[in-house]
Amino acid sequence: MTAPTITFGEITDQPLDLATHEAAVADRRAGAVVSFQGVVRDHDHGRQVTSLEYEGHPSAAQVLREVAAEIAAEPDVYAVAVSHRVGPLEIGDVALVAAVSTAHRAAAFAACARLVDEVKARLPIWKRQVFTDGTEEWVNCP
Repeated sequence: MTAPTITFGEITDQPLDLATHEAAVADRRAGAVVSFQGVVRDHDHGRQVTSLEYEGHPSAAQVLREVAAEIAAEPDVYAVAVSHRVGPLEIGDVALVAAVSTAHRAAAFAACARLVDEVKARLPIWKRQVFTDGTEEWVNCP
């Protein structure tokens, strides 16, 4: 049996590409590739958002790789690819991309959901949202 693969896990200020992540987890054994894109939306809790900015702690890339390694180590997972964008983003930009391959769809959906949930819970990246009324707020910032 081939060992699971963490194809990549990166923090970048460059646009993210879903197809690149899906190709990175391609595996001849895989019957399923599930992917996710976290997209900047124009609202948050009833307030209109004009833009946002992500700022990451220097340890963010290492934490992302650790999360990816944990998911990749799960018995049903063949490969994992995940990236998070930092810097200023506009409405419609992709902030997070994740892809997972497994033999079957149920395992792929579950693994991709765990990957996204763990990244959101553990990654030391903070979001500054700017609202149409000129106010702003930091999210996930201690």
